[in-house]
Amino acid sequence: MHESNLKVKNDPRTATGYGADQIQVLKGLEAVRRRPAMYIGDIGPRGLHHLAYEVVDNSIDEAMAGWCTEIYLAINEDGSVTVQDNGRGIPVEEHAQEKRSALEVVMTVLHAGGKFSKETYKVSGGLHGVGVSVVNALSEWLEVEVWRDGSRYVQRYERGVPTGPVERHEGAEGTGTRTTFMSDPLIFPKRPEFNFDTICQRLRELAYLNRGLGITAEDKRNGRREEFRFDGGLVAFVSYLDETRTSIQGTPIYFEQERDEIPVQVAMQYNDGYTENIISYVNNINTVEGGTHLVGFKSALTRTLNSHALRLNLFKNGKMSLSGEDVREGLTAVISVRVPEPQFEGQTKTKLGNSEVKGIVESVVNEKLSEFLEEHPQIARRVIEKSVSAARAREAARKAREIARRKTALESGNLPGKLADCTDTDREKSELFIVEGDSAGGSAKQGRDRRFQAILPLKGKILNVEKAHKDRILNNEEICTMISAIGTGIGTEEGFNLSKLRYGKIILMTDADVDGAHIRTLLLTFFFRHMRPLIEEGRIYIAQPPLFRVFKGKKETYCFDEDERDAAVEELGSQGVHIQRYKGLGEMNPAQLWSTTMDPETRTVLHVTLEDAATADRMFTILMGDAVEPRREFIERNAKYVRNLDV
Repeated sequence: MHESNLKVKNDPRTATGYGADQIQVLKGLEAVRRRPAMYIGDIGPRGLHHLAYEVVDNSIDEAMAGWCTEIYLAINEDGSVTVQDNGRGIPVEEHAQEKRSALEVVMTVLHAGGKFSKETYKVSGGLHGVGVSVVNALSEWLEVEVWRDGSRYVQRYERGVPTGPVERHEGAEGTGTRTTFMSDPLIFPKRPEFNFDTICQRLRELAYLNRGLGITAEDKRNGRREEFRFDGGLVAFVSYLDETRTSIQGTPIYFEQERDEIPVQVAMQYNDGYTENIISYVNNINTVEGGTHLVGFKSALTRTLNSHALRLNLFKNGKMSLSGEDVREGLTAVISVRVPEPQFEGQTKTKLGNSEVKGIVESVVNEKLSEFLEEHPQIARRVIEKSVSAARAREAARKAREIARRKTALESGNLPGKLADCTDTDREKSELFIVEGDSAGGSAKQGRDRRFQAILPLKGKILNVEKAHKDRILNNEEICTMISAIGTGIGTEEGFNLSKLRYGKIILMTDADVDGAHIRTLLLTFFFRHMRPLIEEGRIYIAQPPLFRVFKGKKETYCFDEDERDAAVEELGSQGVHIQRYKGLGEMNPAQLWSTTMDPETRTVLHVTLEDAATADRMFTILMGDAVEPRREFIERNAKYVRNLDV
């Protein structure tokens, strides 16, 4: 913009509305308490569990440095959490600059810690130095105990402020740190509780990634206890992930090598399934968005298998080549690298950016995988034959897409005819309801707000994609209809394009019965396996239609469970009260469906998130895969939690 175009406007608010007195300086940990979501993501269950993970990560860093062999975590009866390790213990001597105990500095100052220096920690997950101080800031109270130099040191904090100096007690044995904290109800107003299973998922993952490390978890509220120690490391991890699948190679392939001070570990196994499951880590952090280490692995895998197939003359015509999708079909792999100075995208640390890591991982995988294939020709042949089969199926799927594209081109706007589209073209304002059945679809079309709500009714149950190849999936009419309506395509980087998404929210709306739950599970399986970025981006929701309508005269209440129903009956009085049980969406008229399930002002929807990809993958395989025995065991183990089974 040229200076001549700038205009200075006299505004009486300028002098008094924004001056030096409006500039706030937040000292100490006050900034964390003012904006907690910046540091832990949110102030719900996810953020609460992040507090525990931050403390555990300090102990894990000690383990990676070779000083810690045991970690203990307990959810105490009062809801507080204790984490203890047998590492070196946080330093307690006076800090030269701060003129107070180093322990107090670590617990109360952001960006204070030993992880900025390679001399203390060669590799670390908590590079920003805000972890334990953030936990302290967001706790109602926190107590830390350190065993070091033959003494025990104790200090207590309330909302991040020390209640007194560090106390020293002589005559203690061993080394280590124990931290106990109680989350602050002022920060977590709904006071979510720690979930033992959620914590155990993370601890199990850490035990796999740190071979031989013992981790014990205990829930003192109910006496549950779990112990994790995996001497097999990543090999045991892959075997766990593939427990319900059939391997085509026997035991997982494993190799590790350090180059340029970056250790690389890879465990991988091919199974007879059709989906890929590759999980990557940097310094024990699950890089859910991948990064340079994952790119290097994929590039090396594709190039190595193509080279080996050509050498063995396994391509019947010389023109054939395997794509990345082909060589990853049926592959379960875990990649773990430890980088001294990783560059992550943001505090969430979900994508690695170090360019040098790509070349290191690529060369390690190329060299070690080539050696394995040379030494195990039978396994090499089975793997490549599976990839060739995938390539043929990919070609068949491409032809199926072309047929589907020609077919939909005959329909208006290249969209499926059964889709009732919305008028707003801004995807962030629009939402797509995928509705079970034509009857409910008709009510939804009549009751919706046409400006931003689109309706796509599905007929019957879609294909279980867990058991189907992509060419068969693309021959399924209902699935093709969904793909066309959503607009992104399916698959991995070769076939999926998030920028073409037509709706900001995709809401699954099925009946509140067993069939509806099954259809919902089939849909979630499809999205997880073939449109996973939609889940990762938080685009998938589940509608919650009411189970009951309780009415008396002109008064009516919609209830979502039996407790709400009983409370409504009591409020209206038992005499003359009628209860209508909705077994299907089609039993509601358009106005009822709108007010209870579709109106953004009054509806309840569940947000589908992906907290743990490894656990989710294993659960989908158990529930939707071919193996019956793991599914039977899961049902027997969890049947006691079912209150009301509507069959």
